Amino acid sequence: MLEATVESLAEVGWAGTSVVGVAARAGVSRGAAQHHFATRDDLVRASAEAVLDELTRIVQARESSLDDARGRPLAVVELLADMWASSLGRAATHLWVAASTDPTLRELVLPLEKRFSRELFRATAELLQADCEEPGAAQSVRLTIDLTRGVGLGTLLHPNLQRRKAELAQWAAVLATIPGIGV
Repeated sequence: MLEATVESLAEVGWAGTSVVGVAARAGVSRGAAQHHFATRDDLVRASAEAVLDELTRIVQARESSLDDARGRPLAVVELLADMWASSLGRAATHLWVAASTDPTLRELVLPLEKRFSRELFRATAELLQADCEEPGAAQSVRLTIDLTRGVGLGTLLHPNLQRRKAELAQWAAVLATIPGIGV
């Protein structure tokens, strides 16, 4: 059910996601779906937690695979952009956009998003080997997260991430020159 919810959110967004539609995607009856998740809010809360936990796991899993300090900023920027462009990233983006205008969804998503943002900041800072005590380093980590999230949002309308690779490389080159990054 959770996987089917993520697929639905990524493909048809919040407005198109329903317990009935998710049940059909998952190949279970409506009754079985409602046995586990009485309301769409219950289903979305569980799915949002699963999405954000998986996105965090993906970033953390990459920490050990980035060893080239020179190419690290580009590798991190591309990792984050690819994460936001993935089905998990698209599902999270759809939830956040919908939560910006839906008070009930906002109440569900905001605590999860705050936890995720803290963890993503920590993981990104570690990936960039950032000394966040250095002026500008913490801001650069946040800007990197926001920039790549924006690229992910852009892929909802223009799914060709390749056209953004040059811009991502340009930001990575700037990032590599910021004191406190790659220390």
